[in-house]
Amino acid sequence: MIAAPDRTPLTRDFFDRPVLDVAPDLLGRILVRTTPDGPIELRLTEVEAYDGPNDPGSHAYRGRTARNDVMFGPPGHVYVYFTYGMWHCMNLVCGPGGSASAVLLRAGEVTEGAELARKRRLSARNDKELAKGPARLATALGVDRSLDGTDACAPEGSPLTLLTGTPVHSDQVRSGPRTGVAGDGGVHPWRFWIANDPTVSPYRAHTPRRRST
Repeated sequence: MIAAPDRTPLTRDFFDRPVLDVAPDLLGRILVRTTPDGPIELRLTEVEAYDGPNDPGSHAYRGRTARNDVMFGPPGHVYVYFTYGMWHCMNLVCGPGGSASAVLLRAGEVTEGAELARKRRLSARNDKELAKGPARLATALGVDRSLDGTDACAPEGSPLTLLTGTPVHSDQVRSGPRTGVAGDGGVHPWRFWIANDPTVSPYRAHTPRRRST
């Protein structure tokens, strides 16, 4: 008999650790998005770690700004950014306050509320594609900049909460280069995913954007 996922909320102590410890440990955890229309639950299957001022690929590499302020702590808060003028992406802040490290949520399996996610992801060909990629994940859950700074460890009433779920055994965790990261930050094998999971997004190396002439 397979045990049901643990519904105990993750505490702030879980996030108050080095980012490279937190990131793979998020696999198999359950993200709950509470909306006026009902809850959506997502089992995390792919993440990426970003190590603040130590990481050229991090938004916080060059210091604190209005955009990345939430990354500087406290841990357990949600950092949402807008990219390419089109998409939102969701991160979970970790490490001690001031470290500016965070984990990008890249992909997951919608386990509850799929009908709500489908309304936001009309282009998804099937449910495995609902949250297959960071922008798709945020879109499926209705996450935008209004949720930047949300405390995912709040005792009650938070629109975003993390549950213990079913942690993934280490022999099922894979790692490799982060998707689309350029320069010195592109070499770090800080993307983590569940082996053979169909909701994991495909790897893409960085491609320089060309300006239109």
